[in-house]
Amino acid sequence: MNVKTMYLEMVTHSQRSVPAPVDGLAVIHAVRPTLAYYRFLYDAVGRDWDWTSRKKLSGAELAQIIHDPRVEVHVLFAAGVPAGFAELDRRTEGEIELKQFGLMPEFIGRGLGRYFLQWTIDRAWSYRPKRLWLHTCNLDHPAALPNYQKAGFTVYKGETKPRE
Repeated sequence: MNVKTMYLEMVTHSQRSVPAPVDGLAVIHAVRPTLAYYRFLYDAVGRDWDWTSRKKLSGAELAQIIHDPRVEVHVLFAAGVPAGFAELDRRTEGEIELKQFGLMPEFIGRGLGRYFLQWTIDRAWSYRPKRLWLHTCNLDHPAALPNYQKAGFTVYKGETKPRE
């Protein structure tokens, strides 16, 4: 099976307004999350979509990334329960990569993704980067690419490679 990866970017803030679809939502910045907590979030969100890149890292390698002050982990809570997370990587001057983004399976299909994506976009643009970018692939949720495009991201590159 081949994996088709699409690279998307946003070079101006979309300024879109997405109201919270339900009451009781909160986004909390997990400052220097423990490795166990990060791995819980990563697995809970990515398990169904074959997320593996962070699982290949040693604890020291992962900590070096997620404990860098220019990497932010934000957790969406619905009625006090973790519902998803976003990771913004600001380590490259002038740009921000939305490195990880997604919801836990139990929260998909409730409009939370659209809301949380816009929250994450707004947070990223608060740093005034030259661009915000991400990549997604055909192994991700089928709504991922259309949601990113509706939020204002445009495809700038695509590539197909054999699955590892």
